[in-house]
Amino acid sequence: MKQGEKLSYWIKSSDRDYQAMKHLFEKKHYTWSLFIGHSVLEKLLKALYTQSYSVNPPFTHDLYRLAEQCPLELTEEQKDDLDTISTFNIQARYDDYKMEFYNKCTKEFTKKWINTITEWRSWLRQHHLNLS
Repeated sequence: MKQGEKLSYWIKSSDRDYQAMKHLFEKKHYTWSLFIGHSVLEKLLKALYTQSYSVNPPFTHDLYRLAEQCPLELTEEQKDDLDTISTFNIQARYDDYKMEFYNKCTKEFTKKWINTITEWRSWLRQHHLNLS
């Protein structure tokens, strides 16, 4: 796969996940909505890494670790956001965390984090990714 195709793959896959995240929220599947929301940002960060270095991105689901390796200057608040959103990948996946995460994912909690994910998505797409 050529570099442009890899970049396109990550962005289109993230776009599909973004639609799924919104749909899951509408259907009140809050834990899975946040799980997919994590994937939205992971794929955009991997697109940025691919765009920046012309190599395949690292195999990690840790958003902060991935962002550290991209040409981004992050505030402490942004670092905290990425750390928190990374937990959605783990907490929705593993049985010992699922019930605790399920109880945490109220409509209000989920909406707050979906808004944060959406803001991150817009910021990465508008200011860092070459979408032409």
